[in-house]
Amino acid sequence: MSAAAPGPAHCPALLISAPASGQGKTSVTAALARWHSRQGRRVRVFKTGPDFLDPMVLERASGAPAQQLDLWMCGEDDVRARLRAAAGEADLILIEGVMGLFDGAPSSADLAERIGVPVLAVIDGSAMAQTFGALAVGLARYRDGLPMYGVAANRIGSAYHAQLLRESLPASLRWLGALPRDPALALPERHLGLVAAGELSDLDARLDALADAWAAHADAQLPPAVEFAAAPKPAPTTALTGRRIAVARDAAFCFLYPANLELLREAGAELIFFSPIAGQALPECDAAWLPGGYPELHLDALATNAALRDGLRAHVAAGKPLLAECGGLLYCLDELADRDGHAAPMAGLLRGRARIGARLAALGLQAVALPEGELRGHTFHYAQAEIADEAAAMSVNPNGGPSREALYRRGRMSASFVHFYFPSNPDAAVRLFLA
Repeated sequence: MSAAAPGPAHCPALLISAPASGQGKTSVTAALARWHSRQGRRVRVFKTGPDFLDPMVLERASGAPAQQLDLWMCGEDDVRARLRAAAGEADLILIEGVMGLFDGAPSSADLAERIGVPVLAVIDGSAMAQTFGALAVGLARYRDGLPMYGVAANRIGSAYHAQLLRESLPASLRWLGALPRDPALALPERHLGLVAAGELSDLDARLDALADAWAAHADAQLPPAVEFAAAPKPAPTTALTGRRIAVARDAAFCFLYPANLELLREAGAELIFFSPIAGQALPECDAAWLPGGYPELHLDALATNAALRDGLRAHVAAGKPLLAECGGLLYCLDELADRDGHAAPMAGLLRGRARIGARLAALGLQAVALPEGELRGHTFHYAQAEIADEAAAMSVNPNGGPSREALYRRGRMSASFVHFYFPSNPDAAVRLFLA
C-alpha cells in the first residue's frame, strides 16, 4: 500500500557528481550544506545509492537526516516522495552522487535526468589547468538531455590556479566554487569508506573549515528551482502495533537507514535502542535487529558481553524474530577475527567463523526472495566467512555482478550480509519482525 501523495513543490536543488570516485563529492556537498546552513537556509541532503557513511557526515553538515535515493533499490515512487517531502520544508536540496556521474545502473546521471535535478560536477583540478574545461564539457555533452548546471574544482593550489580553471569553462557551464588542496580539510577514511561521523570528535570543526574554504570561491546564487512532482510513498499494510523491537545502535552497529526506522514506527512498532559494546543486555522485546557496522573494531567489548549473548540465544530459542545484517551476521557467528588476525568469540547463533580481509569481498545491489516477500538492498564488506549452516535463500545482483549473498534462517532469525532497504517492500520488511 502507498500513502496518499501531496501536490508538487518547488525547491532549488543540485546533484553533486564527478568524473570518478575520490574527486571530492562528499567534501564539496558537506561544504555546500554547512555554508548554506550558516546563512540561515534550511538544507536537506540526500545520498545517491546504498551508502551509510557519507550520509552520517552530511547529516552533521546540514543539521537534518540524510536519506538514500536509488531508483532500483528504493524505487522511483519512494525517491520522488522523499524529495517532494523535503522540497516542502527546505530552501535547498543537495543530492550527493555515487562513483562517477555515468557509473553504475542506475547511475547518478540516470537519477538527475529522471527527476530533472541540475548537476554540479566536482573535478579534482590539482594536476591540470585548461584541460579542466575540456573534461567539464565532456561530462556535460556525453549524454543528451542531462541537466548539467555547473562545475566546482577540488584541491586547487592557489587563487590563481582557481582562476585558470574557472576561465577554462565555456559560458554554458557555471563556476560554482572550489576547495583548496589542504590535508586539514580531508575527511578521515577506513576500509568501508569514511570514518563514521560519531567517531570524529572534531567533525564540526572540519565542516566549518570546509565551509570557510568554500566561501572564498563560492557562487552566491542559488541553483534553479526544481518542481518535485507528487508520488505515492510506499507504506506497510501489515501492523506492528504494540510490538517492541530492540535495535542495536552504537559504533559497532551503526548502519541504519533512517527510512527503515521510519517505516517500523509507521507500522506501529516501539523501537528500543541499546549498545552491545557498552555492555548492555538485550532489552525486553518482541523482536530484535542487529544492523551492520564495525563489530571487528570492538571484538573484546562484544566478546565480554555475556548477558547479550545469552539473551539473544534465549530470544531465538523462544521463536522470536531476529534480523542480523552484515556486521550483525558476523556477530552471530562462533568467532570473528579482525584484519590483524585477533579473534574473539561471538554470539554463536550461526555455526561458522569469519575474518576481515585486506580486499573487498563483495559489492553491489542485491535482491533476496524471502518467504515474506522480495526485499532489495546491497552488500559491501571485506569479511571472508566460513558458515556451516545451509542457506535458506540466495541474493541476486540486478546488474549481473558476481556478488551474491546467502540468507540463513534459524527459527525466526534471518541473517545475511545484505543490508535491506525496508521501503522496497514494506510488508515484507514488517513480516520479518512478526513471530
